[in-house]
Parts: sequence; C-alpha cells; structure tokens
Amino acid sequence: MLGLVENHSLPRTAAFFDLDKTVIAKSSTLTFSRSFYQGGLINRRAALRTAYTQFVFLAGGADHDQMERMRSYLSRLCKGWNVQQVKELVAETLHELIDPIIYDEAASLIEEHHAAGRDVVIVSTSGAEVVEPIGEMLGADRVVATRMVVGEDGCFTGEVEYYAYGPTKAEAVRDLAASEGYDLSRCYAYSDSATDLPMLEAVGHPHAVNPDRALRREAVAREWPVLVFNRPVRLKQRLPTFRMPPRPALVAAAAIGAAAATAGLVWYASRRRQVAIPRPASAASARAAAITATPTGLARI
Repeated sequence: MLGLVENHSLPRTAAFFDLDKTVIAKSSTLTFSRSFYQGGLINRRAALRTAYTQFVFLAGGADHDQMERMRSYLSRLCKGWNVQQVKELVAETLHELIDPIIYDEAASLIEEHHAAGRDVVIVSTSGAEVVEPIGEMLGADRVVATRMVVGEDGCFTGEVEYYAYGPTKAEAVRDLAASEGYDLSRCYAYSDSATDLPMLEAVGHPHAVNPDRALRREAVAREWPVLVFNRPVRLKQRLPTFRMPPRPALVAAAAIGAAAATAGLVWYASRRRQVAIPRPASAASARAAAITATPTGLARI
C-alpha cells in the first residue's frame, strides 16, 4: 500500500498522524473523564458534561469556534489539579481505556511506515502527558502535543504553554522536517478534521481518515485518498511487534493529560461545519516547541 522501502541515500521521511478519530476511535483526553471523576478531580456534573462532549465528538465533530469554547472551559476546569494525582490516574487506566479503541487499520499503517523506513510522528491537540504514553504504546518515534503550564506548587495554573492546533501543527511538522532532515514532499499525513488542513497541505501524501464533511469535501476536490477506519482492536491481540510498556514507565510520562483537555476536545456538534482555520501562531509559539528527550525515549515538541 505504501510502496517500497525507503532509499536511505535520499532525505529522510516521516508519517504524521493526528490521534483522535484517526488512530483511536474517541477523544484521548475525554476518555479519561470517568477516571478523573472517580479520583475526585471533577464532580458528577462535569463528568456528565464531558460524557456529552464525547458523544458530540463521535457524532459530528466541531469547528474552530467550538474547539475554542471547549479549550476555554477545560482550562478553567483543570486549574488547581495536582499534577502527580493526574499522572497516577492516567497511568493506572491507560491500558484499560486506550488499548481497546486503537484502530486496527491505523496500527497496520504505522507498522507499514516503520517497515518502509519512515519515522512515525503523532501530532495531537490533546495533552502531551496523555499523548506521549499513547505514542509509546503505538511505537511512535515522536509526538507533538499541547502542553499546560504547571505552577511551583505542582498544580495546573489553567494556562496553556503550547497549543498544538490548526496551523501550529503544520509549523511543528515543518520544524521537525528542518531538524530531522525530512523531505516533506515525500512524507505522509493522516487526519479526520478540516482544522488539520494546514498539516495535510504541508506534505506530499495527505490522507483523509474518517473525515468530517468539510475535510471530505476538500479531499474529494483535491483528489486526496479518503480512508475509513472502523475496527478498534487491542494491540496485544493483533501484533506481537506492538509491545505494551510497563506501568511504571507510564507513570513517569502522564502529567498534563487531563488538563490538556484544553486542546483537542469539542463541545457542540456542528452539522453545517465550515473550514475555519485560526490565524497562524506567533513565531514565539513555534520556538517554544523545541524538541526534547522524554523519559520514555520518545522525542516531543
């Protein structure tokens, strides 16, 4: 499906994957709402509200304005949460909640790209400390995700340090290409949302996966491949090459997850969705996304 193995005398290449509804069947951060409720981070009303948001997300997605409203709501919601408690809740439930909702088709694509010699990069609006352990579970080489500010008291301040959304995702892809030597004209990208059009446009092989109406319209007009993923499966049941990391390793990599609900989460459904792309992030925001090594061995920005 993906052609021959890369010729390593040529510039390197990568495959960039959005996460929610592209690699997994639900919102990665909203999936943890029950765990946060049971851990005392949110009350019953907030738990019901996030459950409704998950339903809306699955039913129809959201446009830019709706994403911004949800980002604001969740920024306020997570303010004051203890980071260590969030780490423990995410680590304890990651296997139970995320492993069963990974699309078999996406796992196969990730394996094929690795076999062809390409790096695999997860680029998600969800929080870094949720995305990083999921990336490790999938065997990704790098992750790009939203980061929240943590105060000196070890709690979330409610502020966003880096928002991986819309054009900012495309900037991160270009920054990675510059630092890692990727030839973007030979790279691949996958997403379900029209808000990721800048990222898809940045590569030579864009793919729409389970696209919303706006992205489907664009994909058809531009003759991009449209893929349908509909078979969630546990990784340990499908491929021995996908190894689940031990739980202690996940504890060290699960901090901002809940809070980073600030990004990648949706609120009201929009059946008349329009392609609404936010203004590009500032150069300072892009510079704030410098690549660093993580305890899990992934590289992130």
